[in-house]
Amino acid sequence: MPLPHFLALIAFVILAAGLTLGLAVWADLPLAALGFAALAGSLVLGARQWR
Repeated sequence: MPLPHFLALIAFVILAAGLTLGLAVWADLPLAALGFAALAGSLVLGARQWR
């Protein structure tokens, strides 16, 4: 992967994380609920790899 594509990927991931946190704060969502949703999503995607 060329360096500019890699750096753009990192920038987009950081931007997406910031937007997600901003939306969660704007919607008055507790950060514990956001963390639980992230953990559940990680477990679901991890379980798909074992099939």
